[in-house]
Amino acid sequence: MISRIEGVLVDVVDGVAEVRVAGSGLVYEVLVPACDAGDLMMRQGKEIAFVTLHYFESQGQGSHFVPRLIGFSSREQRDFFELLTTVKGIGNRKALRAMQVSHGRMAEAIAAGDAKFLSTLPEIGKRTAESTIVELKGKLDPFLKDPSATRRALERSAVVAVTAVATGPAADAEDVLVALGEQRAQARAKVERVMAASVGESIGADEIVTRALRTRGVQ
Repeated sequence: MISRIEGVLVDVVDGVAEVRVAGSGLVYEVLVPACDAGDLMMRQGKEIAFVTLHYFESQGQGSHFVPRLIGFSSREQRDFFELLTTVKGIGNRKALRAMQVSHGRMAEAIAAGDAKFLSTLPEIGKRTAESTIVELKGKLDPFLKDPSATRRALERSAVVAVTAVATGPAADAEDVLVALGEQRAQARAKVERVMAASVGESIGADEIVTRALRTRGVQ
């Protein structure tokens, strides 16, 4: 297993860095996260070192496999990448393109339940953003600068969201659910869940009702 590569950075094109290893004459192709590509372009011709992940990529519908190297700026970045690829639907290539911002920024967004931000990243649509938040919940502390502060901020956001149920579109949505046959307590609980899961979004009463109805039967 290749865990590290050092040499001269020859070129960077389309997320692939070419590294010439000293003394061997060999030039290796190294896939890199999108967030690192711009900085690497400024370092062409200079010595470079990557912490690497070696894997085999399926080609031709699994008829053969090609060895690949992914290069990271640190072990922590590699660890985050490996965690991200445990999410259903996020493979190695997709994760590399999705990492358009630093792994620390992505970790903060996931920990905060910020699906709106995550869905702006390449390869991460709304559904994938939501599943990423659910699947990686509680696993991100090693990548957060201040895990306790992140949790406190998330708790405050949830409190604000629940408080908002008493007024505005949330209150209107609650009334609609009651008119549709829900008990008041159940309607409020469903609206609270929607608001807590939609922190940072601006949604009207109709959308709140739509999302709340998806939870029908969930108490």
